[in-house]
Amino acid sequence: MKINLKKPLAVFDLETTGTNITRDRIVELSIVKVLPDNSRSTHTRRINPTIPIPAEATRVHGITDADVAEMPTFKQVAKSLLQLLDGCDLAGFNVLKFDIPMLIEEFLRADIVLDMSHRKIIDAQRIFHLMEPRTLSAAYKFYCNAALENAHSAEADTLATLAVLEAQIERYEGVETKDMDGNVLVPVKNDMAHLHQLSASNMVDYAGRMILNEKGIEIFNFGKYKDQPVSEVLGKDPSYYDWMMKGEFPLDTKRKLTELKLRGFNRK
Repeated sequence: MKINLKKPLAVFDLETTGTNITRDRIVELSIVKVLPDNSRSTHTRRINPTIPIPAEATRVHGITDADVAEMPTFKQVAKSLLQLLDGCDLAGFNVLKFDIPMLIEEFLRADIVLDMSHRKIIDAQRIFHLMEPRTLSAAYKFYCNAALENAHSAEADTLATLAVLEAQIERYEGVETKDMDGNVLVPVKNDMAHLHQLSASNMVDYAGRMILNEKGIEIFNFGKYKDQPVSEVLGKDPSYYDWMMKGEFPLDTKRKLTELKLRGFNRK
């Protein structure tokens, strides 16, 4: 099965010190880069997170402080990683909720903006949960008829995700399903722009604190102003902006919030 690509696709997975985007750090990163001719190369490296790896995280991925003590920091590899991702769409399993926000945050800590404006994002978990709600290991078993060995190794999970994505396209392209309102959909096509619409079309910041509503208006997706337009909230409660900027929110969220605030000022 060949994936129909117009530009390179970087399928990636992260192993980290934990699940807090603002506090935790990457300890291992793996990328399978697929070119439009479907040739591919695998790039895996461990990273010194500069903070201790908690025992509970080690129990998940098996990586200890000693394993990464001599490894480069993310800041030291950021420029080469950015070059590797240049011109690539991004794909992974559950990347919208964690991996992409974490990756963006690490780049920002290295004073680099990972430009997402022209990238398609494909989340194999979104397709999987829509069509066969389960986990990566179950998805690999279901689609590839094999057990996932070395789960929670970044490279094993990345290779498994690519195999699952290819199998999903082959299985579901052109297949009808229904949404929660009973509307008939044909959600899966062998086209990255279409799968991006399925995976990430309503994201404003990649931590999901702000999203686009059905009218394409930026709204808050959490807290006391959930579902209210960002511009209206910032107009009636300017202190909310200050609270978020001082709070423990990802740098990408703060950057996008500032862009929306400045856009509102420029329109006045």
